[in-house]
Amino acid sequence: MTDEHVQALSDGTSIPLLGLGVWQVPDGTQTVNAVRWALELGYRHIDTAQAYGNEKGVGQGLRESGVPREDVFITTKFNPGRKDPVAELEGSLKRLGVDQVDLYLVHWPQGGPLRAWPGMEQARERGLARSIGVSNYSAAQLEQVLKSGTIPPVVDQVQFSAVEHRRGLLEAAEREGIVLESYSSLGTGRHLRDPRVVAIADRVGKTPAQVLLRWCVQHGVPVIPKSTHRERIAENADLFSFTLSHEDMAALNALDQTGGTDQANESTWW
Repeated sequence: MTDEHVQALSDGTSIPLLGLGVWQVPDGTQTVNAVRWALELGYRHIDTAQAYGNEKGVGQGLRESGVPREDVFITTKFNPGRKDPVAELEGSLKRLGVDQVDLYLVHWPQGGPLRAWPGMEQARERGLARSIGVSNYSAAQLEQVLKSGTIPPVVDQVQFSAVEHRRGLLEAAEREGIVLESYSSLGTGRHLRDPRVVAIADRVGKTPAQVLLRWCVQHGVPVIPKSTHRERIAENADLFSFTLSHEDMAALNALDQTGGTDQANESTWW
């Protein structure tokens, strides 16, 4: 994988800029097929979570793909409704059929941003995860973890898109050497119909999805678009054959509806 396809992490590892997300994909055939197709089509990054309930299918898809385990970056996330990050990751590893995940994230800051972090550090120290990070953490919550922990988080995975351009959070993460990673890069499909996105896509000869994903990547933000359709999985992968101009990036930046916030969420669900 070339340098343009990965983002360096502060602990010396790197994360592929394109991954397949499997949120809301039922365990079993749908997850197995999506993962297998993605890996066959050149993806080398799969993002799952304990709360998704489909880690077993991810592991089966990985095995059926024939792609060597060491070539695939696997992320899972600790469900903070549970007690012990180490014990929960041991369960994840069994379901995935692997000895280690590449990235283990606190899924959301339930119980406070520091509650799970000692257990996350222990998971890394025991070699169960190569890298650790967080998800749905604001700039202030990242700061708390950095001040109290001994191992800094390398990633904060948040809702991030041209319409939710959390510029304050992105800048705060960059200052601390933390990579912001995007979920819902397409607004779960809502942003694809925006006429300003469609106009840029028509001009560059790409789809609205490709344009929105490329926008993230040009900000140095990895993306994990979800799909269970092989043709859409293939379409989403075509991010590296074109570059958006400065003018197009500025036009997409202007779609932001968050006011450049440093918050990870407009409301919390926990």
